[in-house]
Amino acid sequence: MNQLPDVSVDQGEVEIAMLHEVRHRISESFGHDPYRLVAHLMELQKQHPERVLAAPSAEFVSAVTAE
Repeated sequence: MNQLPDVSVDQGEVEIAMLHEVRHRISESFGHDPYRLVAHLMELQKQHPERVLAAPSAEFVSAVTAE
């Protein structure tokens, strides 16, 4: 009896596919318009300023990009 080899999908590929699906649904909910998405995110930042992280200092960014 000839059996086919057990071909399983790599778990990482499944997770990546799931992330792509979620990103697609988020994009779709804003009509695939990045400006609408960013406007929504900015509104959320205004509503929840305690959850927004400060941007890193210019010195930190320069040091990281120089590496």
